[in-house]
Amino acid sequence: MPEPAKDCVLDHKHKVLIMRCDGYDPDRIAGIIKEGMEELRVTPRGRILLKPNVVLAHPQIFPNAYTRGEFLDGVVAAVKSRAESVKEIAVGERSGITVPTRYNFKNAGYLEVIDKHGIKAYYFDESKHVPVQLKIPQAIRKTLYIPKPIKRCEFLINLPKFKAHPWCRLTLSLKNFIGLQDDRHRLIDHNQFLEHKIADLQEVIQPKFIAIDGIVAGQKMMLTPTPFLLGAIVMGTNSCAVDTVGCHMVRINPNDLTHLKYASQRGFGPMALDQIDVGGNYPLEEVQKRTENFKFCVERIDNYFSGTRNLSCTVGKFPEGHSLDYCRGGCPGALQEAIHIFRGFNPDVDKQMQKVRYVVGKVDGPLNLAKGERVIFAGNCTSWEGDIDGESVKIESSYKTADDVDAKKSSTNDMLLKTATAIVHSLLKRRSRYIHARGCPLSVAQHVNYLSAMAKIKNPNFDPRLLIPVNIAYWQMRFFRFLNRFIG
Repeated sequence: MPEPAKDCVLDHKHKVLIMRCDGYDPDRIAGIIKEGMEELRVTPRGRILLKPNVVLAHPQIFPNAYTRGEFLDGVVAAVKSRAESVKEIAVGERSGITVPTRYNFKNAGYLEVIDKHGIKAYYFDESKHVPVQLKIPQAIRKTLYIPKPIKRCEFLINLPKFKAHPWCRLTLSLKNFIGLQDDRHRLIDHNQFLEHKIADLQEVIQPKFIAIDGIVAGQKMMLTPTPFLLGAIVMGTNSCAVDTVGCHMVRINPNDLTHLKYASQRGFGPMALDQIDVGGNYPLEEVQKRTENFKFCVERIDNYFSGTRNLSCTVGKFPEGHSLDYCRGGCPGALQEAIHIFRGFNPDVDKQMQKVRYVVGKVDGPLNLAKGERVIFAGNCTSWEGDIDGESVKIESSYKTADDVDAKKSSTNDMLLKTATAIVHSLLKRRSRYIHARGCPLSVAQHVNYLSAMAKIKNPNFDPRLLIPVNIAYWQMRFFRFLNRFIG
């Protein structure tokens, strides 16, 4: 198990480069990346693995959520020109919301890049996962599960997308490590402990080179971000240093990026600008002028949806002492992402949906429902007791603390199984005004399924643009996952 990098001891300044790049021309990107590698004295070697952010990809529906294929193309070309003693060059990732990674690789244009350069693809939802022991005392749990290609990797290159994030405020190098885990382990601690989990993952492996796709950055959401022409590529060799500079680029205090603060406190790198050598041809002050109107989404859902005609939220108290008032890493952020997915498919969905009250956390007192308003009690920690239509209703919490959750016995998050479960559950409760949708967290995908049923709106999972290709990719994933149990 690798220890925190020795150079995290600040006897010198980590260097971070901000380079201008206003378009997705692979040759220009390759030149910029190669120049950055030379200045940072980076020489890839051995088993080289590139880890982009491909949480969700579709050129029309989700065009701004992922590290672009042209960016990957340019980086691979630069890596091949600089690498020595190469055993393998590969790209690996696990996409989000249980959508098969190979589906997103195709939509991101990665397959053409992989064929062009003759490199290998690792779909982490198909790879065999192995336990890794953590040594840092602050870690939530002592064992994490990661794909074998990461375990074997000798030179990790991190290729995040520069995006705002409704759970973590900003997603850059550190947050991109969530994509190391498969569906079975990804949602463990993806609740009030999400920021801790991100910091824990840094002990698994440290990248030896980081290049952030900030050419077109993403605002507000992470699955359906609003595009922002930032015109930048950010490079470095230390995740904390790179993310600190990224914070300053969009005028965020690095101390407000909680996972960055935790990672720095554990010795993984600096989070003070005076401990970082900021270079490149795009001055930080100029970047900050450009990002004056860069938008985030850090509002609580009871405020964020307060002006929405047919969706209202009641937020109660949460079980963990460090975050009693709000669960930033769990169900509330998933609700925001789900609603934005619906809006991406149907801009008028807020007007067309039937009235829904969304209840999360421990809530006391009457809900004062409007006529015809249905209720989604979301998440394992949610509890409430009262009357609905003269019926006595008691919603009980089934929340488990981090110590009570055994990662070795984690439940499946299979896409088809969870979709079918939510649909059947909703059908059984179709005559009821309320439903308790369990999960910790209740995932974005499950929010989509339950909202569709309770609000009587079209489920994007059955959109013709997704239904057939996603399901083909799903069965391919299941086949290769089975094979990799024996040959992975």
